[in-house]
Amino acid sequence: MSAVRTPAAKQRGFTYVGLLFAVVIIGLTLTVVAQVWRTTVQREREAELIWVGHAYRLAIASYFAFGHRYPATLDNLITDDRFPLPKHHLRKLYPDPMTGKNDWQLLMTPDQTGIQGVQSISQLTPMKRDGFELIDASFKEADCLCKWKFVYYPYRWGVGVAPAGLPISAPGPGDGGNPTPTGPTAPPGVILPPTPTTPTRTPIPGPH
Repeated sequence: MSAVRTPAAKQRGFTYVGLLFAVVIIGLTLTVVAQVWRTTVQREREAELIWVGHAYRLAIASYFAFGHRYPATLDNLITDDRFPLPKHHLRKLYPDPMTGKNDWQLLMTPDQTGIQGVQSISQLTPMKRDGFELIDASFKEADCLCKWKFVYYPYRWGVGVAPAGLPISAPGPGDGGNPTPTGPTAPPGVILPPTPTTPTRTPIPGPH
């Protein structure tokens, strides 16, 4: 009787091992898929964080351009009632894409009366390590998303918002790594016209 049962027992043993192997393979596959999904989602959220951060920086720059003052709250960017006709520097208060909440870390002026910028409170390590715009050059090789600071500095070229038409040169020695403008300067918030080019003189034919 035992001799008859032995092949069936072996078959059941092989089936059990096969099921275990299949479960392991499925588990590994799901782990890889989950990791790829998390990486993809974080990359998309980081790209959105950069877009939203730029929106806040530009809104603060726009607010500062009218009166040379920083907003006291982010709500001031939505409705700027310093004028008879309120201005709107930002369409809405965007949440932090990394947390999904309006829990930004506000970057205040030294006297704590105005908001210069925002940064995420996320402690995740950035997926994006390079390829930033010049204005975000400080983000390169940051080991935490909380170090991506979207700040408007009106007196620091290349870190704040540069006037339209004003070319920016590469950082020079002794300037602390901040790019310097090539052309005339203006008060913060004032947009200069493009630097004029030297006109080409056309000879006027004289009498023959």
